[in-house]
Amino acid sequence: MRILGIETSCDETAVALVEDGRLLGEKLATQIDVHALFGGVVPEIASREHLRVLPRLYRELLAETGTAPETIDAVAVARGPGLLGSLLVGVSFAKGLCLSTGAALVGVNHLWAHLLAPGLTEELRFPALGLLVSGGHTHTYLIKSPTEFELLGRTLDDAAGEAFDKVAKVLNFPYPGGRYIDELAGEGKADRQLFPRAYIENPSLDFSFSGLKTAVANYVNAHPDLVFSEMATPETVAALAGEKRERLAGVCASFNWSVADTLRIKVERALRRAGPVSSLIVAGGVAANSLLRETMTGLARENDVALTLPDLSLCTDNGAMIAYAGWLLAESGYGHALDLEAVPRGRVVPEDWTVRV
Repeated sequence: MRILGIETSCDETAVALVEDGRLLGEKLATQIDVHALFGGVVPEIASREHLRVLPRLYRELLAETGTAPETIDAVAVARGPGLLGSLLVGVSFAKGLCLSTGAALVGVNHLWAHLLAPGLTEELRFPALGLLVSGGHTHTYLIKSPTEFELLGRTLDDAAGEAFDKVAKVLNFPYPGGRYIDELAGEGKADRQLFPRAYIENPSLDFSFSGLKTAVANYVNAHPDLVFSEMATPETVAALAGEKRERLAGVCASFNWSVADTLRIKVERALRRAGPVSSLIVAGGVAANSLLRETMTGLARENDVALTLPDLSLCTDNGAMIAYAGWLLAESGYGHALDLEAVPRGRVVPEDWTVRV
């Protein structure tokens, strides 16, 4: 079965083809340079960029893979959660393709797709505990199969990735700033008393990173010499040297540790409550963070569960994960009618499959 995947949930426009679980090809257009001017994603601009580049990416993907439109069995599209305007571009494009080619339509939960993405490179072992760590979400799930996700813990306010973005913005790092924090943190030594590990003194599995973000902002406000005088470029970050680089590396290392150890505590707690699982799956944009990967590797080893991590290319939003999740759904017979709705962030994506594929 050949599946076309379409991803437009935020600021990455991506398409990919998966056939019988194997990636045939993918195309991606990033909007980082556009939104970097504003220090974050501007929804209206994101929607217009998706509308501008999506048709071109689709044509290029078909040409590069030698695929005729009529040979596509189903079109999988990220239907939420995400920016509503951006989602509508992808969903509308997917519906048009289904009308013109006769392909089936499969709406994909963007969050589930992140956690299923490692299946493109290695076998997924169920039941699994899933940790999704991204800019908009920090969730834990008990995953019994590709279509059975039980939410265990969720973000109450700022997600881990959002905290990275806001701390980077306070420091005037280039957008997106999470990778610069991670790189500098590798040069510094974490002061484990400097910043709090937020929302851990309770039995909850939920997450809250707003307190940590505020603590870092207050520290930086008290030490304004740490901040770049204007938004830095990758070149100015690389050129930073001397005492300022050393102190900034220490702040980044301390913040990085606070996030990673908070996640460790919550995931270990979730492992105990979820019951026996075969694997721990970690996914999302923050899954590219080197300290988090190291921390989760140690946690999995200590709890005697297999660790499943996506390749770095699969951590950020991409079309391959949507196509692969769509293939898993279609293989199970799930699909949608053309009245499929996009689901914005803040609403639960319903399991409303109605069509047998």
